[in-house]
Amino acid sequence: MDGKKKRYRPNVAAIVLSPTYPTNCEIFIASRNDVNDAWQFPQGGIDDGETTQEALFRELKEEIGTNDIEIITEYPEWVSYDFPEIIAKKMYPYDGQIQKYFLVRLNSKKNINLNNENPEFTEYKFVEYSEIFNFVTYFKRQVYKKVLDYFKREGYL
Repeated sequence: MDGKKKRYRPNVAAIVLSPTYPTNCEIFIASRNDVNDAWQFPQGGIDDGETTQEALFRELKEEIGTNDIEIITEYPEWVSYDFPEIIAKKMYPYDGQIQKYFLVRLNSKKNINLNNENPEFTEYKFVEYSEIFNFVTYFKRQVYKKVLDYFKREGYL
């Protein structure tokens, strides 16, 4: 360790549940267009002066084409992860991200549109809770597990 303090980019992330929730609990994941076979939840940086909820609604609109959602709850603390080397270069000067997670319910699937101005995803799917870790990229698994386990323990999933 070189003693340098790590710099984390403030970020919001959304665990998006299908409109059939709570009857049927399917979770939205999308495949990144810049990292091969890297599935993840929608997420993005928080702009200066923006609240976490404002960032959540903006990022969902930018990334999946809709922010027609209902916030169910949020994870009670911020969680962080470090970027792998391949991504760290692109995200300089940040070493990782510190994130606020929201659990949200999509009101309708019909407005999902990945073909926006700067598309981040090539495809999406709704998967069962038990399938998530068959898809998500390796460096996000620990954070995803922590957050998803919490929501499951609290009775949301």
